[in-house]
Amino acid sequence: MKATATANSNIALVKYWGKRNEELILPYNSSISMTLDKLYTTTTVEFSKKYSKDELTIDAEKISGEELERVEKQLNLIRRAAKVSEKAKIASASNFPKAAGLASSASAFAALTLAATKALDLHLPKKELSIIARQGSGSACRSIYGGFVEWQKGTLENGEDSYARQVAPQNHWPELCMIVNVLTPKQKKIKSRAGMAQTIATSPLYKAWLETVESDLEKVRSGILEKKLSLLGQTAEMNALKMHSTMITTEPHIIYWEPETIVLMKEVMQLREEATECYFTIDGGPQVKVLCLERDAKKIEKRFSEMKEVQKTFLCKAGGDAKLIDRELF
Repeated sequence: MKATATANSNIALVKYWGKRNEELILPYNSSISMTLDKLYTTTTVEFSKKYSKDELTIDAEKISGEELERVEKQLNLIRRAAKVSEKAKIASASNFPKAAGLASSASAFAALTLAATKALDLHLPKKELSIIARQGSGSACRSIYGGFVEWQKGTLENGEDSYARQVAPQNHWPELCMIVNVLTPKQKKIKSRAGMAQTIATSPLYKAWLETVESDLEKVRSGILEKKLSLLGQTAEMNALKMHSTMITTEPHIIYWEPETIVLMKEVMQLREEATECYFTIDGGPQVKVLCLERDAKKIEKRFSEMKEVQKTFLCKAGGDAKLIDRELF
């Protein structure tokens, strides 16, 4: 009754921002992401009668409170499916900062879902894993798959048609790179969950955001399938700016950007003026990710890594599916 899984983070190219159902985590709009090969979470789960309660450690730190409750809620879904009541010990570790706008909850809940289902001998297809992972963290449904992934918003109230599917596999576009620039490892003050609810309730731009998402999805799908960086990058960059515009016009304002964020956005625009094609995207946090082709990736990464605003860079390509591994964390 023990298993270990690893799952990669994913960065949305068409963002998800806002839930139509908070409990089941059902989004107002579909989203598309790129699974990253260099950012990942590894999780070991063991169910046993020897545990009187669920125990969680993240990066070797014992966790209680709201974070533990979220994990317990996820485990309860899986326990019900397996018809067992045993408590679990969970150990999780990521190779990048958590709750800092780098989709750490996506890789964490994807790894947790796969490890816990395997530990209880549930052999579920990816679609089912995706539906379960979604209920822990919305974007986790996308980290079940490698490559380029679309989370379909669905229309059913029970969420059975809201799950991820692969748009293109990991090896579809090996020349495409994403440079992840870490400007600060600090956890953000406003968690995405709370931020989304505030935005829906108060931003006058939220309706406009939803009205333009379908067009963005179509362009990003085409950009990926046809391997057109300009179509993909321009759409992803504008989509990120539109999402942040809804946050900025929320009451009270949600501004995840730091001064360094704007410096990097302008640096990307400067690179384009110098005829180096690249585009930025930013999630619910200050970190700036840059899309480019392999031929320019090393030069761009070097430029960012030498900037005083940047603490660390990860040069990523498309990563693989969430998978089971033998290396246990305890």
